[in-house]
Amino acid sequence: MLGFKKKGTRQAEPAVYVTFYTTAESFAFASACQSAGVAGRLVTIPRCLSAGCGMAWRAPVDERPRIEALIAADALEHEDICVLES
Repeated sequence: MLGFKKKGTRQAEPAVYVTFYTTAESFAFASACQSAGVAGRLVTIPRCLSAGCGMAWRAPVDERPRIEALIAADALEHEDICVLES
């Protein structure tokens, strides 16, 4: 095996993904979340999901209620919200 050692794998935790139709929506959403102190970051969309712009907001599962409240309060555009286990 060419001397490569497999590094320890970490257990992936479930995460909330918010998907968007456009890149502009994803940037506006990220800005609103950062202003409101909602944990998370913009990531490229996982292969198992499909979205218009290829970007998603990834956050810990416990942030979902805050994310949904922010979407409702600020009328933020998004495509979908889902939880992925890995």
